[in-house]
Amino acid sequence: MPSAELQHTFHIAAPPEEVFAHLAEPSHYIGLSPLLVAVRDVRRDGGTVRYTAVERFRFLGLLRHDNIIGVTLVAAPDGLPESAEISGEVRSPGRVRMGYRFTIDRHDSGSVVIDTLNLRTPPGLLRFAATQAGAVQRARARVLTERLARPA
Repeated sequence: MPSAELQHTFHIAAPPEEVFAHLAEPSHYIGLSPLLVAVRDVRRDGGTVRYTAVERFRFLGLLRHDNIIGVTLVAAPDGLPESAEISGEVRSPGRVRMGYRFTIDRHDSGSVVIDTLNLRTPPGLLRFAATQAGAVQRARARVLTERLARPA
């Protein structure tokens, strides 16, 4: 299967514990991705969470398609307060798979987050999937930074 890795690094003016807690909660992903509109069927087993997410795509501004995806999230706060990691996998219809990892490290001004995505798609879908995933990755950084901003 064709594959690609995307990585985006950004700073947040919030401590790693706060960033970790936000990213470890499935319901917080609604709006964190401009495509994600619902999270349901959340099942927790220790540090592993499995849930179903709904991505909403619009084509030509008229046609709507809800993509039902299975998500696994593993939150490992082992290094807190200095660093933490959240990782998992997304299984989408059409055999599109995406591994993800957020590495959260303490920084003078709060936290630095490295958002890494590993995409695997059937032939012919990689470019579309990578374009969508890259846009979501950049939006996620912007929204997360706004959500966790410290008042001046």
